[in-house]
Amino acid sequence: MSYVDCFVAAVPNDNKEKYIAHAEVSALVFKEHGALEVVENWGDDVPQGEVTSLPLAVKAQDNETVVFSWVVWPSKEVRDTGWGAIMEDPRMSAENNPMPFDGKRLIYGGFNTILTA
Repeated sequence: MSYVDCFVAAVPNDNKEKYIAHAEVSALVFKEHGALEVVENWGDDVPQGEVTSLPLAVKAQDNETVVFSWVVWPSKEVRDTGWGAIMEDPRMSAENNPMPFDGKRLIYGGFNTILTA
């Protein structure tokens, strides 16, 4: 089965277009290095919880929107090799493709797919 990386971040509302541009470059690079699919989602109905929630997890401010993204890989091995190449790709450097959000509040993880329907 496939392998999936997911990402949750808080992006300043004023940076939405910058985020889209960043995501477009990133998606191209990820796919060139083995990713099957890259999906970016801009929060629309993301409730603020009292104990846990996506906004709390990324410490979203009033002027920020939560984004949720994932990358599908054919396997963890392809993902690991791909990530190595992505980190070396000059298009992903902070100078060429800066993150338009606070990367310290980015949540991410890798997951083995156990079901698709």
